[in-house]
Amino acid sequence: MEHARASRPPYDHLIQAIAEYTVVPLAFSEQAHTTAVLALLDTIGCGLLALSVPECTRLLGPIVPGTSVPDGVPVPGTSYVLDPVTAAFDLGLMNRWLDYNDTWLAAEWGHPSDNFAAILATAAFAARRAEARGQPPLRVADVLAAAIRAYEIQGVLALANSFNRVGLDHVLLVRVASTALATALLGGDREQVAAAVSNAWVDGGSLRVYRHAPNTGSRKSWAAGDAASRAVWLALLIRAGEMGYPGALTTPQWGFQDALFRGQPLVLARPFGSYVMEHVLFKVSFPAEFHAQTAAEAAFSLAPLVQERLEEVERIVIETQEPALRIITKQGPLTNPADRDHCLQYIVAIALLFGTITADHYQDAVAADPRIDRLRERMVVVENPAYSAAYLDPDRRAIPNAVQVFFRDGTSTPRVEVEYPLGHPRRRAEALPLLEQKFAQSVRQALPAPQAAYVLDRCRDRAGLLALAVPEFLALFQLPPGLAQGANALASPTT
Repeated sequence: MEHARASRPPYDHLIQAIAEYTVVPLAFSEQAHTTAVLALLDTIGCGLLALSVPECTRLLGPIVPGTSVPDGVPVPGTSYVLDPVTAAFDLGLMNRWLDYNDTWLAAEWGHPSDNFAAILATAAFAARRAEARGQPPLRVADVLAAAIRAYEIQGVLALANSFNRVGLDHVLLVRVASTALATALLGGDREQVAAAVSNAWVDGGSLRVYRHAPNTGSRKSWAAGDAASRAVWLALLIRAGEMGYPGALTTPQWGFQDALFRGQPLVLARPFGSYVMEHVLFKVSFPAEFHAQTAAEAAFSLAPLVQERLEEVERIVIETQEPALRIITKQGPLTNPADRDHCLQYIVAIALLFGTITADHYQDAVAADPRIDRLRERMVVVENPAYSAAYLDPDRRAIPNAVQVFFRDGTSTPRVEVEYPLGHPRRRAEALPLLEQKFAQSVRQALPAPQAAYVLDRCRDRAGLLALAVPEFLALFQLPPGLAQGANALASPTT
């Protein structure tokens, strides 16, 4: 039997590449910077919108009710000021609850804006600490630069490595990317970033069981917060002097690749740059799992032709890409909102019935409408191989779907095909004003009118926005104590 070598190896090449990219000075494209501003505001807006959902707000706040954290991290839309680890959880929970934030689709999918939870919490904490020492604080511009890198780490790793095929959830990549950037924002050097990232890989990954029938549940809405908070915690440990694990990926038997990735090597499909931020997908007008977005758009256009003929519908044919067929095609009962917003047939049914989709359409009151399941029962979902190829083509990155409705008298609607959803880079100019409206609506919904008007004015001043210290930026969105949203879950578990 061969004995393991006692000498510690150098860090795995992939870990070194992440660490190098995280700390080396880089100049990113104007497109990346412009998109990063959109991504930051869209993420904050998604979190504010989620504060109208009691199932979300009851999970917010300090672990021990009444805990005070002087100079802590302000949580937008609430009056909470929390430690950075708990703040990262709350920010990640809020941002993802409605499944309305940006998306990245490749061999692995995910939501790069999940990284803002760790980045904002860490940057605010580091800024407070710097100010206390009489040093310049981290500013929103620093948050955007960190976000471009975190998006890139998560997205490039997703291009050729499919964690879902081995049962692992994509929030693994949030933890890896956020750990790297949180460590750097806390002042970590290349060696410390590598050590922190190695610990992120050692943590393994969450199982995707909570995203798929028959177990789909609300954990999918706080899984990113969990990953972000863990990233901040690991960064703090490393900055306190904790060690790393150089062979975390490649060590035979015990490393990530052998233990959890079926022996496959992890690969980088392209060098790190700013590709992911430049090409990220936004959810613009409605919340729904992204593989279904173009199907919903197609169904919206057919709704006027179907709404008066619902009883005549014989079948509904949906042509889609292989990932949608594998992960969001569902039959049978859907038991909660998390189950419904990840069901292609449910999303198409809502689009046909109402001509729009809001978060309320996934709630029990709407789901009880018998017309929804009657339409679902008449749906036939098939893979279109050309759509799967377009989905994987790096020059197209399409997410195509087509919908056609057939009636009992032999007539049918047109077959409506949509290749690129509204949030795709190819439709960015069309989406921009709608993204601005989405953000303004979220701010007005969550904040008192005078405060909302002030916040929107400050955010329109892009130069002023970039110059804001991070705690000051987050405090813009805070409520006075008497108007705080939510209740701590441990303090009031039955609410």
